[in-house]
Amino acid sequence: MSTELRVNDKPQTPLPKVEGLRVGIVVAEWNAHVTEALLAGALEVFKNEGYPVENILVEHVPGTVELTYGASRMMRMPVDAVIVFGCVIRGGTPHFDYVCDSVTQGVAQLNALGTKPVVFGVLTTDNEEQAVERAGGALGNKGSEAAEVAIKMVDFSRRIG
Repeated sequence: MSTELRVNDKPQTPLPKVEGLRVGIVVAEWNAHVTEALLAGALEVFKNEGYPVENILVEHVPGTVELTYGASRMMRMPVDAVIVFGCVIRGGTPHFDYVCDSVTQGVAQLNALGTKPVVFGVLTTDNEEQAVERAGGALGNKGSEAAEVAIKMVDFSRRIG
């Protein structure tokens, strides 16, 4: 759902309580002012929902392309879900498309394994202003949304076995 539509359509139901929830988060260092804001938004949700900080494992990788590898390694750890945070801002070359395709397909392949949910928290924007708006600015924080998705997906996974 687009951010513009979601901001005014926030679900009113409380998040499920997931016993012993452990989440791994892999954060790209590239565009750190954005990715660290996404991370902060996620950590705030976990804190507000009562999950211990020691149950949230955070690791950093150099860039967005490396998120897939980081997530695949994190999936081997004792976590229930993995979130990846990255930010790709369109430039004047096709590099944007290659990076976005790589991380999107990588995360989709990890999810297709069906072992643990991998939540896609990668901003793909036309400019820096759009990224900042989605990382705690006027359009909310996609990091917060990713944390909510992780909680819901772990609950879903546990319910359906």
